[in-house]
Amino acid sequence: MNNAHYELHGGVAVIRLDNPPVNGLGHALRQGIVSGIRKAEADDNVKAVVIIGSDKAFSGGADIKEFGTPKMLAEPTLHSVINMIETTDKPVVAAVGGTCMGGGLELALACHYRVADPKAQVALPEVKLGLLPGAGGTQRLPRVVGIEAALNLIVSGTTVPAGMFMGSQLFDEFVQEDLLEGALAFANKVVSENMPLKRIRDMKVEHPKPEAFFMYARNGIGAFAKNYPAPLKCLEAVKASVDKKFDDGLKVERQLFAELMQTPESASLRHAFFADRATSKIPDVAEDTPTRDIKSVGVIGAGTMGTGISINFLNAGIPVVLLEMKQEALDRGVENIRKGYEGRVKKGKMTEAEVKQRMELVTPSLSYDGLKDVDLVIEAVFEDMGVKEQVFRTLDETCKPGAILASNTSTLDLNRIASFTKRPEDVIGLHFFSPANVMRLLEVVRGDKTAKDVLATAMKLAKKIKKTAVVSGVCDGFIGNRMIGRYQTQAMLMLEEGASPQQIDKAIERFGFVMGPLRMADLAGGDIGWAIRKRHYEEKPDMKRMIIADRLCEMGRFGQKTGAGFYRYEPGRRDALHDPEVDKVIEECRKEAGITPRRISDQEIVERCVYALVNEGARLLEEGIAQRASDIDMVYLTGYGFPVFRGGPMFYADQVGLLNVMRSMEQFARNPMADSKFWEPAPLLAKLAEDGKTFN
Repeated sequence: MNNAHYELHGGVAVIRLDNPPVNGLGHALRQGIVSGIRKAEADDNVKAVVIIGSDKAFSGGADIKEFGTPKMLAEPTLHSVINMIETTDKPVVAAVGGTCMGGGLELALACHYRVADPKAQVALPEVKLGLLPGAGGTQRLPRVVGIEAALNLIVSGTTVPAGMFMGSQLFDEFVQEDLLEGALAFANKVVSENMPLKRIRDMKVEHPKPEAFFMYARNGIGAFAKNYPAPLKCLEAVKASVDKKFDDGLKVERQLFAELMQTPESASLRHAFFADRATSKIPDVAEDTPTRDIKSVGVIGAGTMGTGISINFLNAGIPVVLLEMKQEALDRGVENIRKGYEGRVKKGKMTEAEVKQRMELVTPSLSYDGLKDVDLVIEAVFEDMGVKEQVFRTLDETCKPGAILASNTSTLDLNRIASFTKRPEDVIGLHFFSPANVMRLLEVVRGDKTAKDVLATAMKLAKKIKKTAVVSGVCDGFIGNRMIGRYQTQAMLMLEEGASPQQIDKAIERFGFVMGPLRMADLAGGDIGWAIRKRHYEEKPDMKRMIIADRLCEMGRFGQKTGAGFYRYEPGRRDALHDPEVDKVIEECRKEAGITPRRISDQEIVERCVYALVNEGARLLEEGIAQRASDIDMVYLTGYGFPVFRGGPMFYADQVGLLNVMRSMEQFARNPMADSKFWEPAPLLAKLAEDGKTFN
């Protein structure tokens, strides 16, 4: 298959890149470019070459479909393509429009000239995969934009408009109208004026005080890079563009690239990149499954969750009917949406006109009749089955045929909720995470009778509102909350056994979590966890009680919302402050339970919490609740603050070695205070460990 089309426009040969959707530089496309250059070289009538992509993309870089396959390293490699372009004796002009990223930008930098649509988006985003540009980007870019601008672009991986580089040597001309016509005109100008071939490799990097700049930059990058080695390696590569000859600088770049490829951080980031793309693949739901039109959405509940959910749809330009039972609550909800937008105006992230436009999409309602014409309704009411039943029976009577009925429940049985309607095939779980307009994760809960087109519609809609959607089957807590229950249990037990709230949280945060388990409990609200525990105590009378957490809740200490939980909080602040009152409660509970506290290491804290996640994740895979291990990782990376540089709990377990995970679990089971059944390995974990395999 030829992914590059060759055509003549007078004395100019045009090589058109054609590998949708983003012109990834796969093997066939690389071959096509080389073939086109050779063809142009052999034709005396061809005086110049233009390389152009589609309206959407010049090239998005490497073709992710070839990652891990022999084609990725097959000749011609990108290095060979770049060398072919750079060494040809006919001028080559890159016509940059749409997206130009990674290897795509490095390809453009190899051309002798570049013209661009000023709105084209350019980036070298390799740092986001724990890598650095590996096809000359760290050596060529500083030569055309300067080391400061180049380092900023490379270290941040940020996408910026091509017009930002107006006045630099990155682009020789900007084309406002037809990009191909502009590129052809420029190529003919190069020929008619006999302009010399401009090879970036022959340019020098200019900076008045490079040593001082790199010293300053190293301190700044080191401060924010922390657990990520790539940013400082990027700096070293860019520094080589100043200190060394071009070819020697390329050697440094390749050496540093090879080193980063071997780091666990890059492996984790690359895993997360592919895991993100895998979430949308549902084995029994074809990609071309017809979806339902969602032109309007109803949201029941104008509290924090309901308003947050509403904002997602308003931001996507989808009208929302916001339903509440009391005028005061409804007014407060609408006002909170407005305040959220006005806060963005103050920060310069929105205009007043945009606020007005979005607020006009909100229709407040005090009656279910307001929902009779919506295409999708999401309830965000109190987490109680009796309340859910009342809501769904009413929706079943009110909503039009074909409307999707969704629950935002975080733990309750979706199949039972669906049974309250005469159309269970239209019922789905859409579990948003708080704050719903900020958190990326959306658990899409598939009931036993949920129709395939309803599931496909939910996944498509998630992309529109910029969420990472992960499909879950029905169980208590679905993927995220079922696993977090096991994680929190271990934190609570270690609190009883001898650790302090501060030690537990600091150990987990040093591991890389955004927030430790007890701070997280205070943020979520102790009353929510207490309600779930009480339901579990009733369902499982023999279940061990979380005596310290329950005692704090009995005292009305529900976390940040009440100013006191495992920590104390000062009005208007979120700092978790040590509270001697909590120390007293912990000591009393230990005495009552006859527990003699012991010293618990930070390593034990991390392993017990994380391996509890892993073991429960393995059970979810066995039961078919989660489709794949990488889906579980995405739930934790996007919804629970698991450190991205560790790749998620299941990938982290793979890195540690499943046999080593099992060994630690065996040791935890021997703890006199442990529930040995808790640490019984999931059969899948045991089998994979025995066979020397991994989850991913």
